[in-house]
Amino acid sequence: MTREERLKYTASARKLIESMTLEEKISLMSGDSSIQQVSDAKLEGYHFNYAPFEAGGCEKYQIPALCYCDGPRGVVCGYGETTCFPVPILRGASFDVELEEEIGRAIGEEVRAAGGNLYGGICVNLPWHPGWGRSQEVYGEDSFALGAMGVAAVRGVQAAGVMACVKHYAFNSMENSRFQVNVTCRKRTEREVFLAHFKECVDAGAAVVMSAYNQYQGEHCGHSEYLIRQVLKEEWGFDGIVISDFFWGILDTVKAAKAGVDVEMCHTRYYGEKLADAVQKGEVPETVVDEAALRIVRTILAFEEENSLIQHEEVGRAVQCKKEVNTGNFEGTDRFGHLRTWRMQDYDRASHRELALKSAQEGITLIKNEHQILPLKKDLRKIAVIGRLASAENTGDHGSSRVYPAHVVTPLEGLVKAVPDTEVAFYDGDDMEHIKQLAKESDAAVFVVGLDFRDEGEYNSPKTASIYGTTRGGDRSSLSLRPADVQVLKETGAVNPVSVAILMGGGAITVSEWEQNIPAILHAYYPGQEGGTALAQILFGEVNPSGKLPFVLPYSENDFPEMNWEADTQYYGYYHGYMYLDQKRVKPYRSYGFGLSYTSFQLDRAVFTCDGKRITASVDIENSGAVSGAEVIQLYVGCPHSDVERPARTLCGFQRVTLAAGQKQRVSLSCPVEKLSYYNEETQKFELEYTDYEVYIGTSEAEEDLQKGTIRLCRD
Repeated sequence: MTREERLKYTASARKLIESMTLEEKISLMSGDSSIQQVSDAKLEGYHFNYAPFEAGGCEKYQIPALCYCDGPRGVVCGYGETTCFPVPILRGASFDVELEEEIGRAIGEEVRAAGGNLYGGICVNLPWHPGWGRSQEVYGEDSFALGAMGVAAVRGVQAAGVMACVKHYAFNSMENSRFQVNVTCRKRTEREVFLAHFKECVDAGAAVVMSAYNQYQGEHCGHSEYLIRQVLKEEWGFDGIVISDFFWGILDTVKAAKAGVDVEMCHTRYYGEKLADAVQKGEVPETVVDEAALRIVRTILAFEEENSLIQHEEVGRAVQCKKEVNTGNFEGTDRFGHLRTWRMQDYDRASHRELALKSAQEGITLIKNEHQILPLKKDLRKIAVIGRLASAENTGDHGSSRVYPAHVVTPLEGLVKAVPDTEVAFYDGDDMEHIKQLAKESDAAVFVVGLDFRDEGEYNSPKTASIYGTTRGGDRSSLSLRPADVQVLKETGAVNPVSVAILMGGGAITVSEWEQNIPAILHAYYPGQEGGTALAQILFGEVNPSGKLPFVLPYSENDFPEMNWEADTQYYGYYHGYMYLDQKRVKPYRSYGFGLSYTSFQLDRAVFTCDGKRITASVDIENSGAVSGAEVIQLYVGCPHSDVERPARTLCGFQRVTLAAGQKQRVSLSCPVEKLSYYNEETQKFELEYTDYEVYIGTSEAEEDLQKGTIRLCRD
């Protein structure tokens, strides 16, 4: 649903609000679930967000509540009822916006099935440093790609009639210190690096934006009139609802209300009676409440109208629920004291599982394949599978984004099923001599190594332990594997010449300590509930790997600035990721956008043009190998003669192309010239330079993988 479509409901919403009392309007702005309720539910065996969180609603005027379901790798609500898709970092590796829109729609359908109307799982924060513990929740390190994939998710979720919430606005790229860190940066960095992709999602019609816990320029993001009222609402024209991050997202009634936070989620500590009192004392103008109420009611009316055939009373909205063990139903009272029954409604589970499988197939990335040892042959006598993560249901962190699917196919299960006539010997211990012997006597050795919820993810501090548990998660102190994994790969990898390392984890993992002993490396990220099946299909050549790294992979973590993840203050520089390494002239182990295939692609006849409105690069791509496969063609632009400092080149477009063996296709990528603007800190505006630009088209950000041309941008 677009902004224009929602604005049609302004008059209807205003008419309702004009009849409401101050207390009724403020009730729309207030969450219903207390920390104690959530903690008690945890003690009784229920996971976080087991049923949609309610906020607002007004029975007198038949205004439904906001019913929030978390994400982003699927719908958190329910027990074994929802699909666990691969984490967004893997979906970002697919560079497939059409697939992401499909996944978004499927997620929206499951939100509706769970009784929700608001999906809080579109995370587009930018990982300024690859050690950020929640990198798995975003689509990669590049702002353009974050925006493109985030927009696709927004469109998909809202096509299912569900409000899409984009989060965490903004500068939320440190996990351990998220509640206290004060982030600072230059205005150019703010606008070009950290906010641009949020604006893309807002321009695409996102209905809801969630504020962040951290501070920016000395002000909590939930109290920032600059970020929320000035930039988001006034400059960008955002017409939807701003909600706080849960429980600790706002810390002051007057500051949050005046900044423009429309709803306190997911319970009321600073709104409710405190906000009414602040209005009566003149500390908060009633017009602030009126504006928030209008935004809330208008957005809800628009989405309710779109879903007028859905009977909300049947799905219910239980706050305090009791699960019926054999039926999957929850019974309880809603915020109005009415008895409700909440349960997962039906949706096409099989098609969603297939979508999860397709996503894993497209995102898993082959980063090394010496001597083309992959794909493996299916007639092998014996395969050694080594590593504790081979048999683990490793779908990502155990914080608010944890999804509880009906099943998870582990790497080991996928391998065993793929080769029923082959002996699969599994060992997850630390006896090095046994590992060597097992690898030596097998035809192939598969090492499944990497990270899990203990190593990275949402940080479960003492403040959050009662909600999520005591697992630590958090930011990564090192980009390398656990020492035990490094030792296994260094000492036993060379024993068998047909050795494969499968990396599990939500971001960049350095491999230089051991990669010389392992001829083939796959990055599997956290591949979702069907990940084991996809991995086996890729290992044995049923599926051609086509994922591309959504981040640069350095030789050493020392190639990036040192981070103090417990810091109270953090300055973000203009350069990060592949742009930082380019600026420092440091060669990475694998470039942004890099990914191998079982076939080969040839690019030829690149042509670069500009019509004054768009820059376009066209190239012939041919699958010159023996099997079908997919390649991601990427467009980069640089401005070497700029009057201001600029990156060597930045991503400005991409397209995933699937070709049969021998097939050739002409591909054209373009971007509006406005995307080449920089933010002028003196005029406080984006400005376009009329000069020569270097335009690149190819298969990764590495210069050797790109064809280059020059265009001149002239004034009309």
